[in-house]
Amino acid sequence: MSRQLIVVEQLSDWKFSAVEAEVVHVDHYLTGKDYFKQKNIQVINLCRSYRYLSVGYYCALLAEARGHRVLPSIKTMLDLSRKSMYSLDTENLDSLIQKAFKKHPHAADSEHFDMEVLFGRCQFDALAGLARQLFEVFPTPLLRVSFQRQGKWRIGAIKPLFLSRLKGESGEAFVNAFEHYRKKPWRAPKGRPVARFDLAILHDPNDPLPPSNERALKQFVKAGRGLGINVELIERRDYIRLAEYDALLIRDTTRIDHYTYRFAKKAESEGMVVIDDPRSILLCTNKVYLAELLRAHKVPTPRTLIVGKGDLKAAETVLGYPMVLKVPEGAFSLGVFKVENLAQLREVSSRLFAESELILAQAFLYTEFDWRVGIINRQPLFVSQYFMSKKHWQIVKHDGKGGFTEGGFSTMPVEQAPAEVVAVALKAANLIGDGLYGVDLKQNADGVYVIEVNDNPNLDAGVEDAYLKDKLYQSIMAEFVRRLELKRR
Repeated sequence: MSRQLIVVEQLSDWKFSAVEAEVVHVDHYLTGKDYFKQKNIQVINLCRSYRYLSVGYYCALLAEARGHRVLPSIKTMLDLSRKSMYSLDTENLDSLIQKAFKKHPHAADSEHFDMEVLFGRCQFDALAGLARQLFEVFPTPLLRVSFQRQGKWRIGAIKPLFLSRLKGESGEAFVNAFEHYRKKPWRAPKGRPVARFDLAILHDPNDPLPPSNERALKQFVKAGRGLGINVELIERRDYIRLAEYDALLIRDTTRIDHYTYRFAKKAESEGMVVIDDPRSILLCTNKVYLAELLRAHKVPTPRTLIVGKGDLKAAETVLGYPMVLKVPEGAFSLGVFKVENLAQLREVSSRLFAESELILAQAFLYTEFDWRVGIINRQPLFVSQYFMSKKHWQIVKHDGKGGFTEGGFSTMPVEQAPAEVVAVALKAANLIGDGLYGVDLKQNADGVYVIEVNDNPNLDAGVEDAYLKDKLYQSIMAEFVRRLELKRR
């Protein structure tokens, strides 16, 4: 049986001494070595905010990295962060809302109604089924749902409700709901299948550093059509048309607070085959999560610390100089900084802490080139070497004005690459899922080290396809066919 752990941001928020529960402060959960080692834990995250990059956010992020079940998940937090996200999942609730409100005695003479959903339960019998369904769609301990009548009842807003704001009868209702939940914990519902063979490729023709150049996009279209898939290039403005397709391939630079994630989320909600899937974007994008995940599974990385504002001295002591500081999110070498001394460490970290409560500090490991292993469905696809930009310590050198220079490359058959490089890359990527990934690694006399796992790896004509040619694109399209056929069964 799972050990249940309640995590709070202030211990004073837990006012329910009569309830037998293990309650810990979020700082203790984030940094305590005991929790890192333990398995079979369910974390109920009752922090005061689920805001992106808050401690509540990091609580869920590291819980998932450690293999703990967590409520709410990072995915749910992001789904609830804006109406454009959660409205995707409420479209199918319309008939249930109308049916519930016809039976609700307070609905007849009102234009607005708020309901608290506590672990899937509410205080109104007529709305109990609706409350349960909302919890199924947005598994969050405490929710406040606002309904508005505009001809018929609709959901106006869905927001997390936090423990510190429960008052009066709501506190008693929380205790009852929590006890009921403990007896029969929630399980995630299964998704629904789809069947057709039309594929959209999302791209941005104005991106100066796209993950696939124009020639590569044409190769994807050609390979897909050769396998019986109708392929169409789409852009951000085509969001409303996404449901016309059966599969989505994202060849646009992915980020969380970005339309690419909304496309992935929408595609998933429609039952489409999607690469990059929302979970892969979520897990790969945040370097803090990746560091914890790789450490938990003993995947070799450069010495790494997750750093808060009070941890700079520890970073200096453990890592020494030079060291590399990274924002949780960043692509194409953006958001990665090398610091040579304490003054630089303080200056750069102060800027990064303005964006995130945690950053990543890593021992600097210079090599002449980085390995990149391309992987799809847990199988290696290609291996490339990316050489450092001239007179620079990174592959891409940005000039601060939007310009950049890149180093050279070499692409080879998988079987000609060092076996250890491929094996370590597979171990890292398999922790994320079975999608399309690019694992960046460094190799020196001491061994092979994973730098990061990319959910949206570069696939450029003339670079990553230098050895496989057309077969690179055919392999990826064939994986879409395989997944679509599985959904048809």
